Amino acid sequence: MSERQQRFIVLDRDGVINEDSDDFIKTPAEWLPLPGSLDAIAALGRAGFRITIATNQSGVGRGLYTIAILDAIHEKMINSIRAAGGKIDGIFFCPHLPDAGCDCRKPEPGMLLQAAALFSCDPSDLRVIGDSMRDLEAAQSVGARPILVRTGYGKDTERRLPADSTVAIFDNLADAAGDLIKDLS
Repeated sequence: MSERQQRFIVLDRDGVINEDSDDFIKTPAEWLPLPGSLDAIAALGRAGFRITIATNQSGVGRGLYTIAILDAIHEKMINSIRAAGGKIDGIFFCPHLPDAGCDCRKPEPGMLLQAAALFSCDPSDLRVIGDSMRDLEAAQSVGARPILVRTGYGKDTERRLPADSTVAIFDNLADAAGDLIKDLS
């Protein structure tokens, strides 16, 4: 399969793959996968999708946890995904505070542009699955296909969408994955 024929997905982390917390996910023990999310990632991989994660992690900038702890959280996540038969091609994160003015914190496009560079694809080839308005706005800013899941903050985000929104909406990552895989046939 050529690069152009491959499919590329960027997942938000908290609220999409794992449970979210208003108090941040600060330790590996606090990282708890949402039901069906690990199997969904594995199914997407078996269907030929390449997958990265793009996640705002301002808890680093706030001093709530270190990069080393964030790495340990991501190691737990990757091992859990691997145990389910899945694979992640890359993880991009923004450690900055919301008012830092960086170009990587979603809704800015930085992490999505990094994912496109990793895959050697046009950003418009990406499908971005998230639970917040900033995920959707980042996707739209680079011409990627935004997909909303109702887990995490997704139900609140859905209520904030304009009536004429064309964003695809699914109950969870498993349902979104099933639809993307079905579209391949």
